[in-house]
Amino acid sequence: MQPTGSIHLGNYLGAIESWVRLQETYDSFVCIVDYHALTIPYEPAEMPKRVFELALAFLASGIDPERTTLFVQSAVPAHTELCWLLNTVTPMGDLGRMTQFKEKSDQHKANVNVGLFDYPVLQAADILLYHGQVVPVGEDQVQHLELVREIARKWNARFGEYLVEPKPVLSKTPRVLGLDGKAKMSKSLGNHIGLLETDEQIASKLRGAFTDPQRLRRTDPGRPEVCNLFTLHGSLTPPDQVAEIDEGCRSAKIGCGDCKQLLVTSLGRRLGPIRDKYGALESRPDEVHQVIDAGGARCRAIAAETMGEVRDRMGIGSRARP
Repeated sequence: MQPTGSIHLGNYLGAIESWVRLQETYDSFVCIVDYHALTIPYEPAEMPKRVFELALAFLASGIDPERTTLFVQSAVPAHTELCWLLNTVTPMGDLGRMTQFKEKSDQHKANVNVGLFDYPVLQAADILLYHGQVVPVGEDQVQHLELVREIARKWNARFGEYLVEPKPVLSKTPRVLGLDGKAKMSKSLGNHIGLLETDEQIASKLRGAFTDPQRLRRTDPGRPEVCNLFTLHGSLTPPDQVAEIDEGCRSAKIGCGDCKQLLVTSLGRRLGPIRDKYGALESRPDEVHQVIDAGGARCRAIAAETMGEVRDRMGIGSRARP
């Protein structure tokens, strides 16, 4: 995940929640991808703070350093080296077809840089360095992961079977829409709920949230299947209560205001412990730095082994001598 600002509910439901669950059965790697964050305008002085805050949010959300290697991308130089080597087997046409490149090019017309274009190859390096078998993704990243698999396939065909083709694991909530009910939840679009926002702040935002456009009055029956807030209930509210909300909405026993207040309660139940743990960790910054430093050291060791084999097979480096 990029350290590009405050983490929000979409990040949590679409990614972090899956990471916490998968660490129960996998040797997991979670990377704060600061190199990727350089492709859009940013303030250099703010980057270290954002990296630290993202690490805090991960740990507060349940990422366990005993089971997950948490590290910062720039602490492992092999990411960019492998990216360059993978560039040599990646057709430009494949990168030009990436939906996210087209979207971000539209969003940042004054800064459509090479890094933005080459982003998926660096993403491939992020994964292939560690021989990742599965990658938890949202719907918007499935195309990128398929490209990772294709890059690994092309490299293996040229230099011998070594790189692992990872498989996608869709998150439980693969696409989280914002409070406008139209676009993906995003801080830049202002349609988000911050992971650390108070119940009062969340209630204020939900008052203006988009619901069923055909439900104009409290007495009108609703359609939960078209209401984005009901989708959030499905991820945050106990199943028996979700069924009650569904029936109450369709029969007009409850209104959109009631549904929103119930969602505030569900969000408080889920996010309250995260806010508390975040505050406790924030007062012990050395512990957080120790976790990401240890993660970086482990990753450098794994990456060195991978790169030794990659260089050797490609005929470059100190091991590749006549």
